[in-house]
Amino acid sequence: MATQHSRSAARLMMTPAVVLLLGWMLVPLLMTLWFSFRRYLPLRGGDLGWAGFDNYVRFVTSSAFWPSVQTTLILVGGVLAITIVLGVLLALLLDQPMWGQGIVRILVIAPFFVMPTVSALVWKNMFMDPVNGLLAHLWRFFGAEPVAWLTDVPLASIVLIVSWQWLPFATLILLTAVQSLDSEQLEAAEMDGARPLSRFAHIILPHLGRAITIVVLIQTIFLLSIFAEIFVTTGGAFGTRTLTYLIFQRVLESQNVGLGSAGGVYAIILANIVAIFLMRIVGKNLDR
Repeated sequence: MATQHSRSAARLMMTPAVVLLLGWMLVPLLMTLWFSFRRYLPLRGGDLGWAGFDNYVRFVTSSAFWPSVQTTLILVGGVLAITIVLGVLLALLLDQPMWGQGIVRILVIAPFFVMPTVSALVWKNMFMDPVNGLLAHLWRFFGAEPVAWLTDVPLASIVLIVSWQWLPFATLILLTAVQSLDSEQLEAAEMDGARPLSRFAHIILPHLGRAITIVVLIQTIFLLSIFAEIFVTTGGAFGTRTLTYLIFQRVLESQNVGLGSAGGVYAIILANIVAIFLMRIVGKNLDR
């Protein structure tokens, strides 16, 4: 057992790391709070004094706020639906014995290591370009008119790009859960005459409940701050402006740091609401 002296020594050695981590998190947060109450316009006079809650009122009452929140939630929900459904299917497929199984798993995981900006550029120029993109050539091959993805269905296109990036992560987590499943349960169910769909619904899917919850929690935290894919593809146009992108426009394009900081506080509040809701779901699943 650890003695009081060893515990004190451990706390002492951990103190610099804890202080650095707290400073790393608290300093930007406090600066955001400070600027959110200031009228700070870098190119139009700098700090023009105290603004109170004016920035918060202006940001939440702007015509772009609620559409950006709606776009953010649609983007997150769409990506989660695609990655979880396809992730479960891929995990079940990769768990089956096949030739070159290791190579196939590496290929499935590969998109997760591609930088978001590079991924968005590849999809934009190589796949979704309405003139020279691979999808355009495929459409013409079948005698159909090519689709201008990023102007006709922009939000769905971004959901597709982001889903391609996050599908490997979901597949890895779910594959680990599938491999931990007791094969004797499936064999017993098969011997009792249970059909594959029944075995999936009553044995495999409940076993994947915790893994699916973890995937939803982790992906949601990152998806709420999606930016690079939108910046590279649509620039926030055609109804693809998320809350994060709206904050970017207010700070850098409009040069209104105070207004953008107020938007950052709203984004933190939204992220915490979603995180608390998801943590409750995680806790319920882990207690089962």
